[in-house]
Amino acid sequence: MKGVICSARLVLAVMLLLFCGVVLAQGTVKIGVIAEFSGPFADYGAQILGGMKAYLKQNGDVFGGKKIDIIVKDTTGAAPEIAKRLAQEVITRDQVDILAGFGLTPNALAVAPVSAEARKPMVIMNAATSIITTRSPYIARVSHTLPQDTQPIAQWAARNGIKRAFTLVSDFGPGVDAEGTFIKAFKAAGGEIVDSVRTPLANPDFAPFLQRVKDSRPEAVFVFLPPGSQTIAFIKGYEERGLKQAGIKIIATGDLTDDGVLQAMGEPTMGLITSFHYSAAHDSPENKAFLKAYAEANGTKLRPNFMACAGYDGMAAIAEALKKTQGSTDPGQFIAALKGMKLMSPRGPIMIDPDTRDIVQTVYIRRVEKVDGALYNIEFDKFPDVKDPGK
Repeated sequence: MKGVICSARLVLAVMLLLFCGVVLAQGTVKIGVIAEFSGPFADYGAQILGGMKAYLKQNGDVFGGKKIDIIVKDTTGAAPEIAKRLAQEVITRDQVDILAGFGLTPNALAVAPVSAEARKPMVIMNAATSIITTRSPYIARVSHTLPQDTQPIAQWAARNGIKRAFTLVSDFGPGVDAEGTFIKAFKAAGGEIVDSVRTPLANPDFAPFLQRVKDSRPEAVFVFLPPGSQTIAFIKGYEERGLKQAGIKIIATGDLTDDGVLQAMGEPTMGLITSFHYSAAHDSPENKAFLKAYAEANGTKLRPNFMACAGYDGMAAIAEALKKTQGSTDPGQFIAALKGMKLMSPRGPIMIDPDTRDIVQTVYIRRVEKVDGALYNIEFDKFPDVKDPGK
């Protein structure tokens, strides 16, 4: 009997050693997600991380033989110095292999030199200023750029009877990009810009800007504002100041009618025309599966937006790169695996441009409509395979 017991213990010990060996051999890939999880842009980080969780819910958390470990850091808002410090901390203290997230351009630009110096891959999941990918050879973007979303709406507007436009944008990198791109594309299509204004990034009072738009009497006002409370305030002011009654149309990038806040913006958004790369109403099997996984992974009925989609696609790109490299996060190998990568996203087909490491995707023209009593951005036209015209 003692011999049987000893044999059983030996077998158990060997099994435990083998199991431990597998775990040790497997190892982990640590992803430092640096984004805005509190303050006025708190929804940015929540949506990005929620999208990453949705992908892991669908596909498991082991890729290329490595288990994914996500470490979350909160920049608290547009805070470049905090973002840079957090990136340095997760690299030195937490030994992360990959940097990811970045809802806002100032934070992404602050971390780019850290990525370059430490030779850490950096996956941008929202920040939309064109120049970001040029600031480190280890940056790839899976979200969008403002010029990429803006050029189609300028071209569409000019083709559809709008000849005189006013531009109103938020005064930071993406806004400046959007303004420049709209003006260039709209003029090239035969349009006239009657005036332009830039509003403060933090706590703008839209009243004087809206009055200036009204006094200029354009046929339309092109708008870019960071999604959230500002877009709600702008739409409210647009109604109260009588711009709609004056016949001044709104055309915008999809940030204005962001899926995350569209329902809260209410009836004034009905009929608004925007151009964007993702809508929760996008009709595809991939998007239906994404919406389901997002709800299950995050325990919420809240609607995911374009940042959630980019978080999902960013996690997908990281997973596919790890499969190609057999789990290696060597920066050269990892970035090479991302270059030219094609994925079928919830938004449609996407590719990471091998030359710029920026995303190539379809940009849709959408109209806010009611579907089963809820407001959605319904796609009715599209511009396929759009590269960033800012490069």
